Amino acid sequence: MSRSDMPVEVLIVAVPETAGSALYGMVDVLSAAGNLWQRLRHEPVRQAGFRVRIVASERKPFLCGNDIPVQPHCSIRDKPDGSIVILPELWLGPDESFHGRYPELMRWVRDCYEGGKSIYSACSGTIMLAETGLLAGCAATSHWGYQDLFRRDYPEVRFRPEPNLVLADPSGRMVSAGGTTSWHDLALHIIARHLGPVEAIRIAKVYLLKWHDEGQGPYTPLVLKSDHTDARIRQCEDWLSRHFAEHSAIRLLIEESGLAERTLKRRFKQATGVSLVHYLQNVRVERAKHLLETTTMSIEEISFAVGYEDVSFCRELFRRLTGTTPGRYRRLFFAGADLSIGKARPDKAAS
Repeated sequence: MSRSDMPVEVLIVAVPETAGSALYGMVDVLSAAGNLWQRLRHEPVRQAGFRVRIVASERKPFLCGNDIPVQPHCSIRDKPDGSIVILPELWLGPDESFHGRYPELMRWVRDCYEGGKSIYSACSGTIMLAETGLLAGCAATSHWGYQDLFRRDYPEVRFRPEPNLVLADPSGRMVSAGGTTSWHDLALHIIARHLGPVEAIRIAKVYLLKWHDEGQGPYTPLVLKSDHTDARIRQCEDWLSRHFAEHSAIRLLIEESGLAERTLKRRFKQATGVSLVHYLQNVRVERAKHLLETTTMSIEEISFAVGYEDVSFCRELFRRLTGTTPGRYRRLFFAGADLSIGKARPDKAAS
């Protein structure tokens, strides 16, 4: 049997913190590549696909997230062979730390990459990848909710919350995926890279998977309460949450705060991590998102309602901060959308 006729060996790492949906979803989708489409269409299977195995620190069964049982196929001590290692999503709170967990497993992952294997992480699995030290100085993504965790525990990682997939190295051998169901994108990327784009498209059709080409931007809250202790700045944040649509909102806030303009701007950036102007823009666009989700107001009406008389500027700002247009955002999230015709309508209960 030639090398091209051999299946691609895939090792998916599982620990007690692993999310079972991502673990077994990846096992299922990758195992189907190269054969399921062909069987559904009664065609001969001409392409070797993946041989997928679950690897853990030990071979004994254990329970992962939500008490889902895991029976590893092998342990790292078995020195399993494979060209792909996948680190799926973890159930890990953003206030928790992964530091110091599974040091032997972390060394094994690092050795795999240094030995030429491709390493892929999905969602919070990127935290495990960061713990190996392989992401030092590299760009990576994960769920947007882990921005503070990466800033706190892995400041050497260039964390990017916007995209769904980030290549950490020029060779493409280390790739991270964004939040939760971005493992779909990762699975399709792995299939396209190792079996070809045609097979990735087939699997996408079979499983009704879609590329999240809009990135994580539309799903990411723009205004998050930062954990700072500056009471005066907290008051300013509260004031902006009520008066964001005011004309000259920043000038009014400076007067309200009782602080010198330069002092206020310096303390605000220090406490929140963003400038006062950018914070106000975030608040306004977040309100615009809410109006797009819950009303049938036009973008012109929404622009005025959030404090912008220049509708073109509002559109561009919305696109820049969310990664999509107001129209597409409404199609994605409007609760009363009539999806059969792709046009937003209020539901009958609201009329």
